[in-house]
Formats: sequence, structure tokens, C-alpha cells
Amino acid sequence: MTTKTKTKPSGKRQTKTINLALQGGGSHGAFTWGVLDYLLEDGRLEFEGISATSAGAMNAVVFAQGYINHDKDEARAALTHFWKTVSDISGKMNPLKDLSKLPWFSAMKDMQSQPSPLHQMADFMTRMFSPYELNPFNLNPLKDILEQTIDFEAIRKHSPIKLNICATNVETCKVRIFETKEITADAILASACLPSLFQSVEIDGEYFWDGGYIGNPAIFPLIYNCASHDVVIVHINPIVRKGVPTSASEIMNRLNEVSFNSSLMREMRAVAFVGKLIEDKKVKAGDMKQMHIHSIRSDEEMAQHDASSKMNTDWDFLCQLHHKGRDIAKQWLDENYAKIGNASSVDIRKEFL
Repeated sequence: MTTKTKTKPSGKRQTKTINLALQGGGSHGAFTWGVLDYLLEDGRLEFEGISATSAGAMNAVVFAQGYINHDKDEARAALTHFWKTVSDISGKMNPLKDLSKLPWFSAMKDMQSQPSPLHQMADFMTRMFSPYELNPFNLNPLKDILEQTIDFEAIRKHSPIKLNICATNVETCKVRIFETKEITADAILASACLPSLFQSVEIDGEYFWDGGYIGNPAIFPLIYNCASHDVVIVHINPIVRKGVPTSASEIMNRLNEVSFNSSLMREMRAVAFVGKLIEDKKVKAGDMKQMHIHSIRSDEEMAQHDASSKMNTDWDFLCQLHHKGRDIAKQWLDENYAKIGNASSVDIRKEFL
């Protein structure tokens, strides 16, 4: 694994402070793992705050766990350990793994145009039955993984990273941001609670679903709660996907991508509006905060993977996404480091409006 490489010593090199905004997207979050791994290894960036949703929330809390001592190598090791644990445990506990032994499964595989019929079958089952029917005891291996790998009390007391974890209130449609002092395993599970897979997560008498429906990720906590003006968004869900989907699975996949990008697009419109007011000097200096927006994404890569692959925890698949994330992060940082602290490296109006 590339994560064995020691983080480059910063010496007297200039470092710049950024905030991270991490999207959710199931196993596709391994792409974000790769991005974080490279940014930590490069050593030129420091991190003030993270706003994150779903798989992004898991990356964020693992990042914070490893970074408690401001040790970037520890943070990289923590991320690698987490994703390997997810792969190992999910593979052992997959309730559909024995389907591949049945005769009809082989026949179905031969008829499928997609390479992962097992994950398609899981996707089909979740569309036909609710998690209250499929999983009446509300078993969730992710909770065990989080509790085994994360010291939540240490994060609440000592994390140098300002965490902002987004979840959706089921009954009110309102966004709930869990800040560092409120971070628990349940808060992370709430942020990652896809209602087709898991029962809603109860916290203090309120019920939550995946934060991606209302903020994927939420940008406003980084604007209000952090001093840094730079937000680096790590995208998982493709914004651009060429061609019109025609099959039922393609249509549903694109609907999910549109849905999980919609809140981010709206916030970018607000950021662009405020930026224009400042540029046109229609507000007094200091009354509003000029944000520098940066975007690390690979729509071409992520568009190759359908929605069912978000449940694919095979180690080879996760490593493939990790390697791609590292490559894209390196390219982005090499091209845009000079802009950090000075200007946005993405044309907000062109890309989001």
C-alpha cells in the first residue's frame, strides 16, 4: 500500500490551513480515503475543520482519531486500518454471500450486463423490503467497527479538528449538525443511515437518517465556525454524467446522484452570491466572509461505478478507489497550491450554478 510512505517532513516549508468538506457515498468513500492519505503525506496543509456526511463522516472521525497528536502518519495509519477492518468484517458478515453457491445465482450472473450481481441482488432486496423487515434486530456491523476503532471520548475532549457531522431529522426535515463535543458512534451512524438499509437512529428522542438528503456535505458550519477561508470539497457523487439514463437501474442511480448533490449545489449558489456582493463592494468589508472554494473530484472515475457498488467492500475495489483518490489529490494540489489562501481554484458559477 502507498500509505507505508512516510509523510514528507514539512521543515520550514510554508503550510496553509484549510477546511475539508467530505461527501458521503458508501464504499465509494474509499476515494476520499485516498485523497486524505495523499494530503497528509504531502505535508503542506494543516486542517482546521471538517464537515462531513455518511461515509465522509466516518473518514472524518477516523481522521480526527489519528490526528489527536497532530501526527499525520498516525492519521494515515488510522484511515488504512479502518478501511481494512470494514472490508474484513463486512466480507465475513455479508448475509448474501452464500447466494453465489446457488444454481440460479450463476444463471442470473450470466444474464447480467453489470459485473456485480451480488450487490444488485442486495439492492433489489432493499427496494422490496424495509430494514424493519429485513433486519428486525437492527444489527449494524458499522457500529461495532466504530466502537472498536474510535475513542469517542478522546475525540470529544482532545480533537484539534473541529468536526461537523451532518444528519437529517426524519420528522422535521431539518439538518442536524453534530459538533465535536457531541460526536458519538450513534451520531456517525445517524449521518450514514440510509433508510433502505438501516432503521432510523434515535438520539435524545429524535430520529435521524443519512445526512446526504439535506447536506452532502454541509458547508455553512465551516463558514460560521472556522477561521480559515478555504474549503476543499472532496466529491464522491458525480455531478456530470454524460448521456441520458434509460434503464430502471440507470435512472435510479442518476436520481440518487442528483439528490445527493442538490444541497451542495444550493449552498454553492449562496456562496457565489455572497462572493459577488463582496466583489461589487455592496457590503462593508468584514460584514460577510469571502470563501475560497476548492474541489477535488473525478466524475469520470466515479461515473464508472453504479449505485450497487457502494455496498462493495472487497479490498481490491477499495484499494482501486484509494489509489485513484491519491492520484487526483496529487494532481489537484500540484496545480492549485498557490491559490489556497488567495482565491478559489474552482469556478463556482461554471461548475455549480
